Amino acid sequence: MKVLVVNCGSSSLKYQLIDMETEEVMAKGYLERIGIDGSFLTHRVGEGKYKIEKEIKNHKDGLELVIEQLLHKDYGVIKDLSEIDAIGHRIVHGGEKFTKSVLINDEVIKGIEEAIEFAPLHNPAHLQGINACIEKLPGKPNVAVFDTAFHQTMPEKAYMYAIPYEYYEKYKIRKYGAHGTSHKFVSNRVAEMIGKPIEDLKIISCHLGQGASLCAIDGGKSIDTSMGLTPLAGVPMGSRSGDVDPSVLTYLMDKESISPAEMNTILNKKSGKLGLSGVSIDDRDVEAAAKEGNKRAQLAIDNFVYQVVGYIGRFVAQMKGVDVITFEAGIGENGIGVRKEICDYLGYLGVKIDDEKNNCRGKEIEISSPDSKVKVYVVPTNEELMIARETMELAK
Repeated sequence: MKVLVVNCGSSSLKYQLIDMETEEVMAKGYLERIGIDGSFLTHRVGEGKYKIEKEIKNHKDGLELVIEQLLHKDYGVIKDLSEIDAIGHRIVHGGEKFTKSVLINDEVIKGIEEAIEFAPLHNPAHLQGINACIEKLPGKPNVAVFDTAFHQTMPEKAYMYAIPYEYYEKYKIRKYGAHGTSHKFVSNRVAEMIGKPIEDLKIISCHLGQGASLCAIDGGKSIDTSMGLTPLAGVPMGSRSGDVDPSVLTYLMDKESISPAEMNTILNKKSGKLGLSGVSIDDRDVEAAAKEGNKRAQLAIDNFVYQVVGYIGRFVAQMKGVDVITFEAGIGENGIGVRKEICDYLGYLGVKIDDEKNNCRGKEIEISSPDSKVKVYVVPTNEELMIARETMELAK
């Protein structure tokens, strides 16, 4: 079975075509700047890398361009679209309605639409991708894999907010979390690497990238996570604020005459490391500025590390211990200095890392020393493979 995995962002489209017999990635790519001048696709087949510059107005046009590459006469990996057996879609928010992956039908599409208010930057783009796949690959099963589904095992005491209960009853205001597909993949993978049943492990998974979240995983189940109703809460991110005293928002809205929509933009697109540093949403740019003596850039990094460490401490207390800490995603997999700073804070837990092992990027490796009381691993996340596996099961 060949599964096409599609991950649509507001102005992007990531994809992989995976042969599920071997779980080999036949082709993958990243289409950027959809609907913006200068859109381009980076398509990879094995060691081959191909850049296609073409104006792409929407996700439908984007999918057409992707299909062209998969069928390309020189570097195509399939001869006909009939070779694609199913399509798996990453969906950021499924609300309370979806507790697991599902085959997409009209009811599922309606449910994803209803959750748009919780993920206004993500769900509309996912729907465009779904509709494009239904049109371009008619008759093929489409599967929705929800980032929020993994966190549906959280107990009520973890996901409820201490606001009037009527707002939960009326609007389902509660913690949902995100990055569940990544947390699920990494926790299962690290259990395999250690050679222990996941049911016997307490894991803190640190998905650290431009979007970042931590998850407390006890016995293979999410019991708490740093993101909340939306992917805005938790630790500071590239341009997202993370946790903020709610009074800060009402104070600023009053002082600056800011509307709810404007405040939403400030918190999602102008805050986080960008807001503190004034440099960039990209961690590499912020680190470079800090090395050149930019104090605000260094503050942004220090603040990020401090908040991550705070959530790790909280989750250790809530799980009454921790066996393994994992790092994944852009910063988690490549941030050598950030990993060390975080682990240095955790010496009180008996965490010790091997600096030589930690001096790596994008590599699956244990970075803790033999005498560390808590194992620490870098585990490159593979959300696409997780999505493909679940898609295959449902498509069968």
